Amino acid sequence: MLILKIAACVIFGFGSGAVISGAVFAFIAVIGVIPRIADKTGTSKHIHIYEEAVVFGGILGALEGFFEFSIPLPKVAGMLISFCIGVFYGCFAVSLAEVINVIPILTRRLRIEKGLFFFILAIALGKLMGSLLYYVIPGFFTQD
Repeated sequence: MLILKIAACVIFGFGSGAVISGAVFAFIAVIGVIPRIADKTGTSKHIHIYEEAVVFGGILGALEGFFEFSIPLPKVAGMLISFCIGVFYGCFAVSLAEVINVIPILTRRLRIEKGLFFFILAIALGKLMGSLLYYVIPGFFTQD
């Protein structure tokens, strides 16, 4: 009976993971963040590398969460990887905001006619400062 319970947990866990990962990758595909990044950087002919990086990153992330392993890297390499992850999430958030027309709606409601560049720059710099404070100064946002 215990073997049946374990088998059921494995089947349901694998099935739910497959559904969720499929939904996430479909969401990324619908937004078009990968083609948009490739187009903006002028590397459209290498789009397959972007797509494979996202797929392998998702697989490695799932495996790391399941098996709890770590890859020993120098601190500089870890910082570079963290920077790349931040750039991807930033591009992803901007693409999502662009798809749902957040910026045009926000500019109409706030009646911003000039200086939209500075508004977006202020948002990006605020995100940058928050990230730097969080990662460079340990415990900056904690209540100890």
